[in-house]
Amino acid sequence: MSAYGIEKRLAIGYDEAVEKVTATLKEEGFGVLTSIDVKATLKAKLGADFKRYVILGACNPKLAFQALSAENDVGLLLPCNVVVYEADGGSVVAAIDPEAMLAVTGRDDLKALAGEVKARLARAIDRCG
Repeated sequence: MSAYGIEKRLAIGYDEAVEKVTATLKEEGFGVLTSIDVKATLKAKLGADFKRYVILGACNPKLAFQALSAENDVGLLLPCNVVVYEADGGSVVAAIDPEAMLAVTGRDDLKALAGEVKARLARAIDRCG
């Protein structure tokens, strides 16, 4: 785990990891609003080869509404990015740490909300394998 992320290495392939994390995010109330295929984008824009890597924009509408109701500009930090990529014969699933991300606001009243989002993301990632 990095200082700004929640990470788990999995002994399953990339496609299965993407399916699993999408399902476990849904179980925690998150929808995937965006999906960026980094490998395809880098190939198309730069002609560069890269491993299979996707950035998923995950959002829990209820929790996002609470955060946006507290501060309009918190939308600059949404949605929560979750990545899946190939690594050493398996895959890695990782998500931004909402506590680290929302700390930039300096708003103590958002700490509990950030903690809840982090707990849900961590459970979703943990259940991937």
